Amino acid sequence: MQQPLNFPEFKFNIREHKGTLSIFDAMRKKFLILTPEEWVRQHMISFLVEYKQYPKSLFALEKSIQYNNLLKRFDILILDRSGNPFLLIECKATDVKLSQKTVEQVAVYNKTVGAPYMGISNGKQHIFLAFIRNEQKYEQLSDLPQFQL
Repeated sequence: MQQPLNFPEFKFNIREHKGTLSIFDAMRKKFLILTPEEWVRQHMISFLVEYKQYPKSLFALEKSIQYNNLLKRFDILILDRSGNPFLLIECKATDVKLSQKTVEQVAVYNKTVGAPYMGISNGKQHIFLAFIRNEQKYEQLSDLPQFQL
């Protein structure tokens, strides 16, 4: 589980209780079951806050959205200073290969959310895209979008 990822090294509060590992989520201030996806999500959150200066107060984590009468759940949404969606990120376990299908999953979520940027990560590979409104298509970025302070 705690395999090296394509992120800087972070110190996490991990505990074991009755054979189950949990990780402390500093944003939600509670322990969560340490799944492979949660491992990636906690690294992404730490990276965004500590290295990219994304404000903690503008994060929404694992919230439900409705798309075509289906209830879906996104991983990370960062809002801009006006409270509008800015960057939607989906986290996958390290063994999930990022493909057109996984990118399309985030794009479907983003049809409801409406963020100008979206990303997907399996901890080893990260893909970030910008939505080009006048062309109604996504364009791949070479790096995370810079948050406007």
